[in-house]
Amino acid sequence: MSRLDTFIERLLAQRAHIDAAARLIGDRPGPILELGLGNGRTFDHLRARFPGRSIYVFDRELASHPRSRPTPEYFIEGDFRDTLPRVQRQLAGQAILANCDVGSHDVVASRNLVSSIVPLLSPLMAPGGLVLGDYTMENPDWTRMPTPDGVEESAYVMYRVGG
Repeated sequence: MSRLDTFIERLLAQRAHIDAAARLIGDRPGPILELGLGNGRTFDHLRARFPGRSIYVFDRELASHPRSRPTPEYFIEGDFRDTLPRVQRQLAGQAILANCDVGSHDVVASRNLVSSIVPLLSPLMAPGGLVLGDYTMENPDWTRMPTPDGVEESAYVMYRVGG
C-alpha cells in the first residue's frame, strides 16, 4: 500500500471514529480533549460534530490553519507530558472524549509517547468517556470498542473508559 493510500485510510478511519463517538456520547456533558492539533483539520471536524462544546487542544506549537484554531484560552502549548498534568485540577474526571492523534513517522517514539500519556490522560476522563487514537493504548480500566463498519481495524482505535 502506498503512503498516500495509508494516509487516506487513516483519515477515513479517524473521521469514522469521531462520528461514531458523537453518536455514542450524544448529549452527555463534558469537555473534549484534542491531543495533537497539527493543521487543525481534526479540530475543525470535532467542532462541527460537537457544537457548543469546550474543546481543549494540546500541542507543542500553534501551527494550524488560521480557520482551524481554538481560541487562546483553549489552547495548551507544550509537550503533552508537561501540559496534561497542568490541567488535572481543572478537568479531573470531566472529559467525555479525548482524540489522541499524536503519532509521527517514528513509530518507536510514537509508541513511547502514547504509553507515557495514557496514565496522564486517564485521570482527566469521565466514567464512560471515549478515547480515540492513532496507536493502541494500554489501560486496564479502558475497554477497546469495535471498529466502525467499513474501517480498517488497525488504522485508528476507540476505548471506553471504565465506569
